[in-house]
Amino acid sequence: MHPVKKIYCRAFQTVFRIAIPVMPYRKPQTLDGLRSIPGILKEKKADSVLLVTDENLRKLGLTKRLEEFLADAGIACHVYDKVVPNPTTDNVEAARAVYVAGKCKAIIAFGGGSPMDCAKATAARIARPHKSLPKMKGLLKVMKPTPTLIAVPTTAGSGSETTLAAVITNSENHHKYVINDFVLIPKYAVLDPAVTESLPKHVASTTGMDALTHAVEAFIGRSTTKETRADAIEATRLVFENLENACTVNDEGSRRNMLHASFLAGSAFTKSYVGYVHAVAHTLGGAYNVPHGLANAVLLPNVLEAYGEAAEERLAILANVIGLSGNTDEEKAKLFIKAIREMNRRLEIPTVIEKLQKEDIPRLAKLADAEANPLYPVPVLWDAKELESLYYTVLKED
Repeated sequence: MHPVKKIYCRAFQTVFRIAIPVMPYRKPQTLDGLRSIPGILKEKKADSVLLVTDENLRKLGLTKRLEEFLADAGIACHVYDKVVPNPTTDNVEAARAVYVAGKCKAIIAFGGGSPMDCAKATAARIARPHKSLPKMKGLLKVMKPTPTLIAVPTTAGSGSETTLAAVITNSENHHKYVINDFVLIPKYAVLDPAVTESLPKHVASTTGMDALTHAVEAFIGRSTTKETRADAIEATRLVFENLENACTVNDEGSRRNMLHASFLAGSAFTKSYVGYVHAVAHTLGGAYNVPHGLANAVLLPNVLEAYGEAAEERLAILANVIGLSGNTDEEKAKLFIKAIREMNRRLEIPTVIEKLQKEDIPRLAKLADAEANPLYPVPVLWDAKELESLYYTVLKED
């Protein structure tokens, strides 16, 4: 990266780091289960609600109990269940139309990161009916009160129930971008392991690695606080201790712990941001519809390795947290990266992105550069040309 651009990026990040204590971050209030939701809605005088989810979750019957609780409480439930992985601007506009037609007064996001992102962006469009989604890209472009948002995560990974971010893909050009605003942080989060019980192994594993990516990137960045470091450390410990059991033996305690890990990791990166793993993963999702958790899982050890010495001290701390022993920070960091690779292997997560095309890499790297710089306080700054090397680490050989 050009020295002048480096100075600009670090100065930009320093301003945000200094401002963290005075910015209106907050953690959502956690609720015990789905049965708590009608009471909250009645307190808010919301007699009509938009439920944002996807067709698969609805077909599996996971929303049935919630819809019954709402009906019993006399609350009208209007459902938008067409959310796709990597939700699109078309999804958001369709969900907004359902909200308006049903005269809704609150939104329930039910699902993984995709329904959460769609619901947040829908809330943004309701708050800003005359402002398009592309014009809300970036930081603090909503800045108006949104409807009450209740998040029900059905995967333990995205952390979207805690964050101020909504990741949306433009339906026309497939460009994926992030809307960041404090008003998008859900008011409530329902951490109920019952709704994660039927997750397929490949979904539980990659979303769990998504949570780990959030925790690690938040922890090794240059904008941490005492609180975010503590949340990231605890999230990392919980993932390593619980993810495999949550995926393989479907243990309720492990699933509960993974929901907690996801919540903590989401809280950490909301304040401390993520890094180049996410910037690259977002471009892969936008271009090829690669599930976000899968892209993060495949990229994470490669990017940590590429950071080299700049990330060793922090990675050594995480190595200690999960019980790895080494004589130096460098040795511990390598052991931590190795532990991630080994867990990926045991969870049958691939090492390459099958759909990635070599000729697309320069364009994708430019998009990753535009997303990450100057916002993400990464250990090492890279420009688009330097970011290209990360794509080659996950490119399938001919």
